Amino acid sequence: MKNKISIVLILLFFTFQAKCIHILIPMDDTQNDHLKSYGIAYWVLEKDVEVKWLLNYRGGSFLMQYYPEIENECVIRGVSFEMITDAQTSAILNEIAQPDVNQDAVAMNKAPKIAVYSPPNKQPWDDAVTLVLTYAEIKYDIIYDEEILNGKLSDYDWLHLHHEDFTGQHGKFWRAYQNAPWYQQEVKSDNELAKNLGFMKVSEMKSFVAQEIEKYVVRGGFLFAMCAATDTYDIALAATGIDICESMFDGDPADKHAQEKLDFSRTFAFKNFILEKSPYEYEFSDIDATNTRKVLRENDYFTLFDFSAKWDPIPTMLCQNHKNLIKGFMGQTTAFRKEVIKSDVLILGENKPANEARYIHGEKGKGFWTFYGGHDPEDYQHLIGDPPTDLKLHPNSPGYRLILNNVLFPAAKKKKRKT
Repeated sequence: MKNKISIVLILLFFTFQAKCIHILIPMDDTQNDHLKSYGIAYWVLEKDVEVKWLLNYRGGSFLMQYYPEIENECVIRGVSFEMITDAQTSAILNEIAQPDVNQDAVAMNKAPKIAVYSPPNKQPWDDAVTLVLTYAEIKYDIIYDEEILNGKLSDYDWLHLHHEDFTGQHGKFWRAYQNAPWYQQEVKSDNELAKNLGFMKVSEMKSFVAQEIEKYVVRGGFLFAMCAATDTYDIALAATGIDICESMFDGDPADKHAQEKLDFSRTFAFKNFILEKSPYEYEFSDIDATNTRKVLRENDYFTLFDFSAKWDPIPTMLCQNHKNLIKGFMGQTTAFRKEVIKSDVLILGENKPANEARYIHGEKGKGFWTFYGGHDPEDYQHLIGDPPTDLKLHPNSPGYRLILNNVLFPAAKKKKRKT
């Protein structure tokens, strides 16, 4: 009798296994670790297994063929998952496909190769993107000016700009930190690198690098930047061939007519901005709202826009989340004043009462770019020397999810925005 029961149980088990041929990784509030879920999706893509990104379905869930290895990896990484039958899978996809349902299924087939533009001496916790890539267990390479000038960008699908100062003013830390050993060492390293690469000034080197990154995007690359790497990048493009650095930064005075000479047609996101010329001000221009915004910390939130998954799949992908209201966080560049944002730029997240954008996106040539204001989504005001954020304490961070949406974005079969 016991043998018969055992045989029946075994048959039932294998019948169950045969029907449970898909894994669904939910991304709504039932998910134990949203951030590591992206790592699972990336890991599956590395195995040449297709992942369907179910836009607006349970917070932007992931659907994939069942393999025991994937199940085991989810268990190891603490990611919530559901095994579903072929019939359940078909029902979900049919529901998503209904024309009156604001959902869509986007196929992802290849893991994008990721580069982070960052000084080699920086630690992972100096930058939110490297911090979350490490936590999610997503592979990336560190590249810097030398690699870019040697043509290495063509090896990568996605590039993140560490919170770099592309204007050559060393982050405008001079007033507060000119006597600090770390600042002096960074200035020395930057100057030595510029000289070794054949440039007279750091600003000239950074300008050339900014132009190489622009070419990368135009050819079809994906660019993501946060904090000061957003506005200083556009400033560097607008100021191509113009000296905007005072003598303490590059040894000679800035061009007195620099403002009038700016070429806003070269920029990705911003127009008609006014440079902050004073070396004593910890600001680059009036693009950033950090010093002018009047937003109390308890009221500092921004709202994600709700896009049509079937008609606007790109912004929909970038806004996938289990929360629509995201906690604000500060940085050297915190938020973008709407008055200086170009009309063709898509605002993905905004603080409407403050009239500022926090999360913006656009196209350049064949490629795409996304700018995200602020430094660390789970550290409201990160200061130099502060301890790193422990993402084990924030596995469901909506603010960090926006970063990882951008990481997976190049893997998706995309359609340009319909008009």
